[in-house]
Amino acid sequence: MQKSIIKEAKTIDEAIRLACEELETDIDNVDVEIINEGNKGLLGIIGNKNAVVKVTQKAGIDDIIVDFLRPIFEKMEITANLEITHEEDHITVRLTGEDIGIVIGRRGETLDALQYLLSLVVNHKTKEYTRIILDVADYRQKREDTLIRLAKRVADKVTRFRKNLTLEPMNPYERRIIHSTLQDHKYVDTQSVGEEPNRKVVVRYKQGSGRF
Repeated sequence: MQKSIIKEAKTIDEAIRLACEELETDIDNVDVEIINEGNKGLLGIIGNKNAVVKVTQKAGIDDIIVDFLRPIFEKMEITANLEITHEEDHITVRLTGEDIGIVIGRRGETLDALQYLLSLVVNHKTKEYTRIILDVADYRQKREDTLIRLAKRVADKVTRFRKNLTLEPMNPYERRIIHSTLQDHKYVDTQSVGEEPNRKVVVRYKQGSGRF
């Protein structure tokens, strides 16, 4: 929640300084609205008017995240608890609650779309790039584990039968997991084919790999 303070002082700078002190922040972290510039009056004595400013603390990343997600969850009629964790190179937003699975959607499509929009909002408002990961009940880790097992299982089949296999359509994040899992495999390699949103990974047998 953004906090605002209206301050009055002899000068605009002084009013801003007093407001920042009360907000326990500095001028780089606030937006300033000048309500009255003030004046020194006649001969600097008669009719003096103080400057009046409204100083509003800029929203932090956590506030931006909450302000974006809460109305969406209200429209979806679900109650979600948000846990925001700041890591060295990204921010993870974990969602928990009853009926929260609806946020995941088919193969994580709803979750991915929401993460994309949240990233746009955060990066636009902060004017700097921050990687945002939106997760529901550790869905992403579970999905990653499933895809790693799938990649290894398919690689075994391709190796055994020397026949390429094409996986179901996946989003870029999921395709990267498949590629990464098999990038050093001795007998297979991978290739993405097709157009979004139906782009797929093909697991191919390396000809001349000497498996048999």
